[in-house]
Amino acid sequence: MYPAMISPYVLQKILIANRGEIACRVIKTARRLGIATVAVYSEADADARHVRLADEAVLIGSAAPRESYLAMDKIIAAAHQTGAQAIHPGSGFLSENPKFAEACAASGLTFIGPPAAAMRAMGSKSAAKTLMAQAGIPLTPGYHGDRQEPAFLREQANRIGYPVLIKASSGGGGKGMRVVERAEDFEAALASCQREAASAFGDERVLIEKYLPRPRHIEIQVFGDIHGNIVHLFERDCSVQRRHQKVLEEAPAPGMTPARRAAMGRAAVEAARAVGYVGAGTVEFIVAPDGVFYFMEMNTRLQIEHPITEMITGLDLVEWQLRVASGEPLPLTQEQLQIHGHALEARIYAEDPAKGFLPSTGKLTHLASPEENLHVRVDTGVEEGDEIGPFYDPMIAKLIVWDASREQALARMLQALAQYRIVGVANNVDFLSRLVASPAFAQADLDTGLIEREREFLFATGAPIPREVFLVAALATLLREEARARSEASHHADPLSPWHWRDGWRLNSRAERRLLFRAGELEKAVGVRYVEGGYTLALEGRETFARGELGPNNTLWVELGGLRLNATVVVAGERRYVFLYGRAWHLARIDPLYHSGEGGGLEGGLLAPMPGNIIALLAPAGAKVEKGAPLLILEAMKMEHTITAPVAGTVKSFRFAVGDQVSDGAELVEFEPEMVA
Repeated sequence: MYPAMISPYVLQKILIANRGEIACRVIKTARRLGIATVAVYSEADADARHVRLADEAVLIGSAAPRESYLAMDKIIAAAHQTGAQAIHPGSGFLSENPKFAEACAASGLTFIGPPAAAMRAMGSKSAAKTLMAQAGIPLTPGYHGDRQEPAFLREQANRIGYPVLIKASSGGGGKGMRVVERAEDFEAALASCQREAASAFGDERVLIEKYLPRPRHIEIQVFGDIHGNIVHLFERDCSVQRRHQKVLEEAPAPGMTPARRAAMGRAAVEAARAVGYVGAGTVEFIVAPDGVFYFMEMNTRLQIEHPITEMITGLDLVEWQLRVASGEPLPLTQEQLQIHGHALEARIYAEDPAKGFLPSTGKLTHLASPEENLHVRVDTGVEEGDEIGPFYDPMIAKLIVWDASREQALARMLQALAQYRIVGVANNVDFLSRLVASPAFAQADLDTGLIEREREFLFATGAPIPREVFLVAALATLLREEARARSEASHHADPLSPWHWRDGWRLNSRAERRLLFRAGELEKAVGVRYVEGGYTLALEGRETFARGELGPNNTLWVELGGLRLNATVVVAGERRYVFLYGRAWHLARIDPLYHSGEGGGLEGGLLAPMPGNIIALLAPAGAKVEKGAPLLILEAMKMEHTITAPVAGTVKSFRFAVGDQVSDGAELVEFEPEMVA
């Protein structure tokens, strides 16, 4: 890594105008360089990790981003209040807002990012594509103009030919983006894109492009300085996506030839040079199966996936940002840059892959990540006990691994994912493990439709639960009972009294009991007999001697017959989260003396799946609808979620109006199912 040589009179204190893992990431490098940091935070982030890590922190508003992380005047005031000389915008929020860069400059603050003119040129995808065409960079066939009337846009889509991709002209991250397969679906998709784009970016304009079959998404990291030097730091393959958002990235791109890397690198550098680019940026290309590449967009910020570039180059890109903002030339020339090994990044999200990757909210009651070393890195903005709320992106962490080859890096990633332990929110760790192990990904058969193409493998259901999972859950219960009894006995006058023991002693024989567990619709009873040195556990007519020892942070050493295992069992009420064999298994402990009936409700439900905002009612009250008919649209975590009719029936009334905020589980629609004769 390039040695720390930031001049002592330049950038002594910076303010980070962001939150979460990117704010923590910037703080880490600034601290290494001896630069003081100031965090800003909303009321919802009062106890956030980035606030705890920074040297100073300033409250700037309520949870709503427009009142806090998008409030330019409040952020600039916080910088002046704390004596910060510069503002690092992180990723997202104001990071690509030219007005913010100009406001910083006008108030005497250094903006750690590209010039406002470069952001403005690349901020509109339509304008950027016109500029790239003038620079001779190949473009995907499509419409990138200013006319936005729905009828005109539909004509353009018909001219281009289906399938087409509607995409917000401003912003990115998969928001305001839809693939349209048929002409009759165009208008509804357009309206949805425009609403989402207006909400996320304040700009409802869109462009339309030909949707290429099985394309790859490959991006080039570029860097420029104020002295006119521009280099590229090679490519990242970001083809593996869900909802048009990246979920698994790698560098370098598999199958990339030296000639194609050089050609794409030159095109990226020319794109950056065309707008006088300074700082870190990413030029994104869509690549057809035959290897022909087309300019897609330029992100004028530090990308979330920048760590894999750091891992294969040995560089700190945040340090480069700070150097460039201090007026220094780029530390290395193009000829000095080299690729070493292979790196992967998996984005750990609070979301439920089985429910269409629906974001999840809640408290991280248990969070354990793999140990960091030369091969494994974890960038995160949360710790155990923190909340994943409804206001911001539900990312928990970025898991980054490196090794000498792609095959070795895949093995590292699988091992690291197997060591992740998350309880409190739905998460995608098991899904990522299946994704990395899938034949298509392992063989580098990559394209942006990989997840959908491998759906049968990735979303397989009904796999049998190993019997060891139930035995480990039972043993953990018994060991915790023992530990609790010892603790309680220690507070009595006679702690050695046999009346405190939990060894199953009875007058004539040892006691026997049953522990009942449920996994989905499956119930299993584990018989327990207390024996010398442990227990005999009976499951499905087969007995196994079991003993074990509780460790720190819910870990458990287990011996089942001759099999020895290391597991983690987290208890949350009646729930048992068993981490074993590199997977998480969710069980419920059932008390046979107590039965709680759960309210039924229609299959598919008409309850809010998460806190959010009602943005559209799609059916009039009193309307008769078919199964699957869209009823309303809920906006949450910057994405739209359509609530549909679970069966044919009648919409009696809506419980909320457009603009209303709703809580998780709120009843949204009074719905009467159609009577079946």
